[in-house]
Amino acid sequence: MSSQDEQFQAAAPEPASSSADDGMTWWYRWLCRIAGVIGGVSCAFAGLWNCVTINPLNIAAGVWMMLNAFVLFLCEAPFCCQFIEFANAVSARADKLRAWQKAAFYCGMAVFPVMLSLTLTTLFGNAIAFATGVLYGLSALGKKGDAISYARIHQQQKQMDEEKLTGCLEGQS
Repeated sequence: MSSQDEQFQAAAPEPASSSADDGMTWWYRWLCRIAGVIGGVSCAFAGLWNCVTINPLNIAAGVWMMLNAFVLFLCEAPFCCQFIEFANAVSARADKLRAWQKAAFYCGMAVFPVMLSLTLTTLFGNAIAFATGVLYGLSALGKKGDAISYARIHQQQKQMDEEKLTGCLEGQS
């Protein structure tokens, strides 16, 4: 086996490790990945459009947006970056991150160019990348509980409140 094959196998993500502990369903994981790829495309085009100016802040924001696009492609769709040797390793490491870490990273990446140059191009170009971070953030919140468990918790709290109230009343008499 060649060293390149060994590197690929070492960088390949384990399918059970990331999906078992984050609690995301398969369709939500694909939704986040597709949003990341579309966000990367929108960042790339808007960043290129933003660089066609003489304002240095717009150029800096455009370059940052193209960097965001590269990072989104690298983390969410490493097959788009086949010409880069470390793409699979970066993707495997990104898959091991928790959902809230990805959410903070993607949202922070998307907010920075908007703070540099507040234009419609930067707003619309980073909107889908920011939405990708929001999707990961929502998955970090976890599943919504069912009505039965909420009713049970509410009943237990009501029962504890009644016990405290009767204990206070008995203590006064």
